[in-house]
Amino acid sequence: MTENIKFSDYLSAHMHGEHRTALIGMLNDITVACKKIAIAIDSGALEGNMHSLNTENVQGEVQKALDVITHEIFSETTLTSGFVVGMASEEMENIIEVDEALAPNGQYLLLFDPLDGSSNVNVNISVGTIFSILKSPLARPTLKDFLQPGTQQICAGYALYGTSTMFVFTTGEGVHGFTLDNELGEFFLTHPHMKVQEDTQEFAINMSNYRFWQAPVQRYIDECLQGEEGDREKDFNMRWVASMVAEIHRILVRGGVFMYPMDSKIKKQGGKLRLMYEANPMSMIMEQAGGLSTTGSMRILEVVPNALHQRVPVMMGSKHEIERIIAYHGKTKR
Repeated sequence: MTENIKFSDYLSAHMHGEHRTALIGMLNDITVACKKIAIAIDSGALEGNMHSLNTENVQGEVQKALDVITHEIFSETTLTSGFVVGMASEEMENIIEVDEALAPNGQYLLLFDPLDGSSNVNVNISVGTIFSILKSPLARPTLKDFLQPGTQQICAGYALYGTSTMFVFTTGEGVHGFTLDNELGEFFLTHPHMKVQEDTQEFAINMSNYRFWQAPVQRYIDECLQGEEGDREKDFNMRWVASMVAEIHRILVRGGVFMYPMDSKIKKQGGKLRLMYEANPMSMIMEQAGGLSTTGSMRILEVVPNALHQRVPVMMGSKHEIERIIAYHGKTKR
């Protein structure tokens, strides 16, 4: 623990600029929501909430009971400050309009994935919550107002529900991590100024999709698998958790590369991961920690959204490895 600094005290001491008051209010609401979600996940089996429902979300994915429960917790709890005028959730097809009476100071949009990696809850593997905050140009936002590139984010972060519950966020001034003290019910600063190692010997990818990948990704992975005997002259380790929050957190702590690239199976839908709820907030965090993030052909944060649930290829992590992957894509294009 770093000087026993509570999350609320950290915000009061370090938040500056035009968004200070709003960010303090919204972030405090978000951490309260994450505490409630942590409790819901911990008691999921005891409450009988680990099963799948006979419903699908807008993504066409079978929903688990906890998907619905965490969506409700997050959307309801984060309205307390009165700064949020509109929301968008991975679990909902359309934007969520906020009653004017609940947003007297509203100027901001909140986008979120309430339970990233929910397919893992039954096997007790780490899951998380991801969020992104944008400035709203209007007090009554429309769909168009949500379609901002990731460069316009004023804050992004995630909660990780693992061996401990952690909250990691950035407002464009570095990445900072806080760990929940369950007895006190408070988040304390434990990981200040998180940085991604520029070099790594670890990658995370779903190898079962190898035959569907494009040539640049196959080339990169082939080189990693060849190890010391190959052109890279070093051995690599592979990891795959199928929970983006868990994958990115590992990279922040010890370096690595996370990849969900384009493949021929998902080409029509544009990629696997959602730009607004997953790729953009995680890319902001990754870049603020010194890493890089790309679709292969462009910086993820510069992608201009054309739909609320748009998908993109995602490759992010340690700087030098992502630079190599980008170079391979450039060579193939030429």
